[in-house]
Amino acid sequence: MSATTAAPVWTKMRPKQGALSRLFDWKPFLAFICLLPAAGLLMTFLTYPLGLGIYLAFTDTTIGRPGIWVGLENFIWLAEDPIFWNAVFYSVFYTGVATIGKFALGLWLALLLNQHLPMKSLLRAIILLPWIVPTVLSAIAFWWIYDPQFSIISYLFIEMGLRETNIDFINTAWPARWSLIAANIWRGIPFVAISLLAGLQTISPSLYEAALLDGASGWQRFRYITFPMLLPILAIVMTFSIIFTFTDFQLVYAITRGGPVNSTHLLATLAFQRGIPGGQLGEGAAIAVSMIPFLVFATLFSYFGLARRKWQQGEGND
Repeated sequence: MSATTAAPVWTKMRPKQGALSRLFDWKPFLAFICLLPAAGLLMTFLTYPLGLGIYLAFTDTTIGRPGIWVGLENFIWLAEDPIFWNAVFYSVFYTGVATIGKFALGLWLALLLNQHLPMKSLLRAIILLPWIVPTVLSAIAFWWIYDPQFSIISYLFIEMGLRETNIDFINTAWPARWSLIAANIWRGIPFVAISLLAGLQTISPSLYEAALLDGASGWQRFRYITFPMLLPILAIVMTFSIIFTFTDFQLVYAITRGGPVNSTHLLATLAFQRGIPGGQLGEGAAIAVSMIPFLVFATLFSYFGLARRKWQQGEGND
């Protein structure tokens, strides 16, 4: 009887990992390392300026002088300043009217571009132009359009016999306010339209086909399919639009510089005027800090707008 000898089995021994290798294999640490550069940039360019601005709002710092801690004195003074309250009123009015205008026209344009149109890609590129052009160039163009002497609008009205004199767009309070709102709407429509168009193209055509078979009208299809399915994107886009509009600076400052008689100041332009040309850094910072509650409200609006659509992900509404 022959003995059977088993062949030796060679097993490859894994090298023992060092402490550093084990640390990088730990997922929380790896995620922390990957996020560290982005967090560093945010801390440098966002958190530090925000913290410094909040600190300056509680001091009487001026340009060239450090200043001392004065607590709520800047805010108490602003509460009694009619120019500040005029800026608050116009900031809210400007944001509300411009946002409604941008969304009404932007949604209409998105619905139009979602149809089967000839040269649709070219039309989308042309619509993006107002958003692509630098804000200062747009502001200079509108400044010429609104010029009391050389306005193209006044020229056309006079040539058509609708008026005998030029329209004074920017030297009286309410015409100047409406003129700035019109310029902001013109500039913001492309952002809203293209964003909503992207949302429209994610809606399944089978939903519209089923609605047509059920005899739904165009308004019913919009009300019960298009609008509910667009609501999450509407909430996000509206949040960004409100933030961009409320913190607008370049358009207003380039066209009116807050005039006439401080009637078109937004909080952003007033903060700049008081803080930099006026030299009152503490007061300017206090005006800027007063914008934070409005921006927090816009963020909460987005959150609750998205929360209402949990059923689309198979969750219940809270």
